[in-house]
Amino acid sequence: MDDTKRKEEEQVMSNEDDSKGSICGYDSLHRLLKDNLKPHLFHEVSRLLTGLNCGKPLETIVLPELASTLSAEHGFDLQAFCFQADKELLREPRVVRVGLIQNSIALPTTAHFADQKKAIFDKLRPIIEAAGSSGVNILCLQEAWMMPFAFCTREKRWCEFAEPVDGESTEFLQCFALKYNMVIISPILERDINHGEVIWNTAVVIGNHGNVIGKHRKNHIPRVGDFNESTYYMEGNTGHPVFETAFGKIAINICYGRHHPLNWLAFGLNGAEIVFNPSATVGELSEPMWPIEARNAAIANSYFVASINRVGTETFPNAFTSGDGKPAHADFGHFYGSSHVSAPDSSCTPSLSRNRDGLLITDMDLNLCRQVKDRWGFRMTARYDMYADTLAHYVKPDFEPQIISDPLLHKKSL
Repeated sequence: MDDTKRKEEEQVMSNEDDSKGSICGYDSLHRLLKDNLKPHLFHEVSRLLTGLNCGKPLETIVLPELASTLSAEHGFDLQAFCFQADKELLREPRVVRVGLIQNSIALPTTAHFADQKKAIFDKLRPIIEAAGSSGVNILCLQEAWMMPFAFCTREKRWCEFAEPVDGESTEFLQCFALKYNMVIISPILERDINHGEVIWNTAVVIGNHGNVIGKHRKNHIPRVGDFNESTYYMEGNTGHPVFETAFGKIAINICYGRHHPLNWLAFGLNGAEIVFNPSATVGELSEPMWPIEARNAAIANSYFVASINRVGTETFPNAFTSGDGKPAHADFGHFYGSSHVSAPDSSCTPSLSRNRDGLLITDMDLNLCRQVKDRWGFRMTARYDMYADTLAHYVKPDFEPQIISDPLLHKKSL
């Protein structure tokens, strides 16, 4: 495709996305409240909505001028915050800088697949450069970042976007990992060449030396509304791995896994300090859950949770139905972005835009994880033996629920 024409199409799509997904003309709840409440009221509302970190509101981070320039030139939302931990006598602070990227697709889904992927690469390049120039240690992209989220269509042609773990998306990101000494989490549609060329929803972990540390495959596959992903791939087979990197122990709970508390728990039991949740979810279906589930997981498991969601409305060539009796439609709904980070002490960052590409940078002192464990004692007071016994019985065919009925419940009255 001609570069000039591609840029024109990208601009049209960007303008359309900016007009959708706003809240009364604002691109996030935080900005709506800040612009419409008196300062003292906004301060109190923010305390309730985003909590306090070590007893104080989150502090913002001043980023290098280059990052701000790239944000202005390419129109992506740029926010940066800092999570503190209490000063300790025997341990030095363990501050890690984490970056999250949310983005819309760059070309219409009718464009040639090679052009679509190249345009996404080109769109992400300046955002990744902004992250790298800002000293980000660990960068995570959104679910299936290298393609439109076409799994709603149930058309098999979208399988062409699948690639091996060492494919072109990994090669593209390895250069940045090396350049900026940065760990990068790359959620892709994986083609498993060694096992019958089957497809998986996979997150590839690229080390800060450009090496592939490993991969994790999505544990839970949705079958809800337009989310018919089992048409393309099934539940993963990699368990709940935690990757020990130069900057901390990280895990990836891909998208729908955030609805399963035991999935979060397993990553915590394996020692995760930061769990990334790369997602693709739309407003009507999940937005009320979005700020709650990750924050609850961070609190319950005493780790940081980084939540990433894509942006925009993706329209496909052929209409499809959702099995709900409603008319066929050509789009999935609006991907509402709103990427954010939740801390184990119940504080969280404001969210990125609902309708713009964005980069969220967060400093987090990993010492906070142990400090919260010591303060609340969730690991000490949990009853894992009791839970394990219940689950062991539950998975058996002859399981019977432990219900004690009132003996008078079905007795006829005199």
